[in-house]
Amino acid sequence: MSQTQDKKLGVVAMTALVVGAIVGSGIFSLPQNMAEGAGAGAILIAWVVTFVGMLALTRIFQWLSLNRPDIGDGVYGYARSGFGDYMGFNAAWGYWISVWVGNVGYLVVMFSALGSFQALGFFGEGSTLPALACGLVVLWTLHVFVLRGVQSAAILNMVVTIAKIVPLGLFILCVALAFRVDVFQIDFWGSAELGSVADQVKNTMLYTVWVFLGIECATVYASRAKNMAVVSRATILGFLITILLLICVSVLSLGVVSQPELAQMKNPSMAAVLAHVVGPWGGMLINIGLVLSVGGALLAWTMISSEMLYLAARGDNNTAPKAFGKLNKNGTPANALWLTNGLISLVLVINHLNDAGYNILIQLASSMALIPYLLCAGFGLRLALKAKVKSVMLVALTALGTVYGIWLIYAGGLSFLLLSMILYALGLPFYLKAKHERGEKFFSHPLEAALGLLVLALAIAALYMVSQGTLSL
Repeated sequence: MSQTQDKKLGVVAMTALVVGAIVGSGIFSLPQNMAEGAGAGAILIAWVVTFVGMLALTRIFQWLSLNRPDIGDGVYGYARSGFGDYMGFNAAWGYWISVWVGNVGYLVVMFSALGSFQALGFFGEGSTLPALACGLVVLWTLHVFVLRGVQSAAILNMVVTIAKIVPLGLFILCVALAFRVDVFQIDFWGSAELGSVADQVKNTMLYTVWVFLGIECATVYASRAKNMAVVSRATILGFLITILLLICVSVLSLGVVSQPELAQMKNPSMAAVLAHVVGPWGGMLINIGLVLSVGGALLAWTMISSEMLYLAARGDNNTAPKAFGKLNKNGTPANALWLTNGLISLVLVINHLNDAGYNILIQLASSMALIPYLLCAGFGLRLALKAKVKSVMLVALTALGTVYGIWLIYAGGLSFLLLSMILYALGLPFYLKAKHERGEKFFSHPLEAALGLLVLALAIAALYMVSQGTLSL
């Protein structure tokens, strides 16, 4: 085996990358996030919907990695192959923004957890001046580490991922032992204030997307893996490990603390739940686990965010400016990394000045990932329908994934869809510059031009509504 092949990532490292990306801050706030808008019954239905939908998406990514190994660009490559340059660029752009906005949320909740310790109370809810200063230090320390190379960062991520599973396992064990059916049944179908069961299920959808962001990251790193079989195995293993952890944490918590109480808890709510069961030391353990977990997730997502922009910018058929497609001597897309972390720093400052909440940040991050997910599922469906020998199971699977993608956009709500259009419109100058660099027409098809105009029109409408106060987060 060549030295280059030895440096490629195997199943364990790739699975750790998937689990490390998914299991970040979301799972630690999941009990409160889910209970905030739904009762236990609706939450169970939401997890069934999520399990079926995310399993379909996972299987689609797995199938694509095995049957289209020629596409080594993950989400970006699938969307571009299926729907052309402009939609491919939007998939990369939306996914990229989703990742780095999510990283802002990670840093906020990390210092919120540290602020729960009496000696570190000056961190407050994660948006104080000390939290901002220390968040910037953490961000740029990771920046320097990732600049040293993807391989060394992946090894550290694997170690951190294994370490952070320990407090999660302890939480599940303790809460399972303390679980009470009578507590679980309180307002089982939710109070009148929460609305219908269907509305309650919708209320949870952006949170379930948030906690599953990263299920596709093995495909993003396909070019770094030993082979596409590794990508396939890592994708399905990562899904199975995380769905088990997420459902246990969310559902078991409702048998320890009632839904109304859980909905009012401060995040990270896992800490408060475990403290309720075993005392203050439980909360301290979870907060330490969260800091470790978020550190690992930040590392994984710092790698993934710069990689996505790099994939759209590399090669002769790039749809993002070539400057972002350059690697440093360690194989890291340095320019993409500098832009990404520069924007994270800017939003951290804005978050400090406006004292924005963690929940708002993660819902915005989730909404930006919805269109890339839908495009990937749609590409899978197109391939299934065009196959010479059609498989009913494959058509059904890809159709289910596509319907789930549409459902997520509907459940996310019009407000987040319109706000996401503002961010998608900001990508248009980057796309046009890339086309200019290649000496090509801006849009190769009238439909692409129409879509570009639609995104711009929706963005202008959203900005007007924001200025009038009729649209806000």
